Amino acid sequence: MFFDPYYLILVLPAVLIALAAQIQVKSAFHRYSQVHSFRGLTAAMVARQILDRNGLQQVGIEQVAGELTDHFDPRSGVVRLSASTYSSTSVAAIGVAAHECGHAIQYAQGYFPLTIRNAIIPVTNIGSQLAFPLAILGLVFGLGILVDIGIILFMVVVFFQLITLPVEFNASKRALQILETNGILESGEELSGAKKMLSAAAMTYLASLIVALANLARLILLSNRRRS
Repeated sequence: MFFDPYYLILVLPAVLIALAAQIQVKSAFHRYSQVHSFRGLTAAMVARQILDRNGLQQVGIEQVAGELTDHFDPRSGVVRLSASTYSSTSVAAIGVAAHECGHAIQYAQGYFPLTIRNAIIPVTNIGSQLAFPLAILGLVFGLGILVDIGIILFMVVVFFQLITLPVEFNASKRALQILETNGILESGEELSGAKKMLSAAAMTYLASLIVALANLARLILLSNRRRS
């Protein structure tokens, strides 16, 4: 067996950053859930407007259980809004719904970073499941080839997290532009609240990248230590 100091030095701080980001996004959602839009439109109504104005009448809108479980499912062509979002008139819910519609628009327009991300999903799924088991087995039994394969697979996971950033940031940018230019949210507290909510959500993706980078650095350092 081997002692792994890099988990405490690298990974644990990154995980704490990720937890803090999750807490922040939930706090922002709860805070701006108390700020309701002047127009009184629900998040589902706003989503329908955005999709229709962008020629996406075929994209459906469904309610799903949970809080902040909102997502766009490209396979079914459906924007799914969580129970805490769907019927809410808050600026937080409207911002989240607009963000998911931003993803639907990205798919329709063939947004390049999204195309790349989708292309590597199969390898990413393999990497996320096998990278660490292979690397740890290689380290325990002194099989360098397994360690190297694990590192390469995890590099794909890191790249997936990296390419996710422009996808998510662009979806939020689209959402805010639509909400402002179409007068769905009024400038001032409403638009500012939606922006802060989406900014907090974006930080969770940055935190995920930090965790992935920390784990990759951990694998590389463990591999170098074994070789030395």
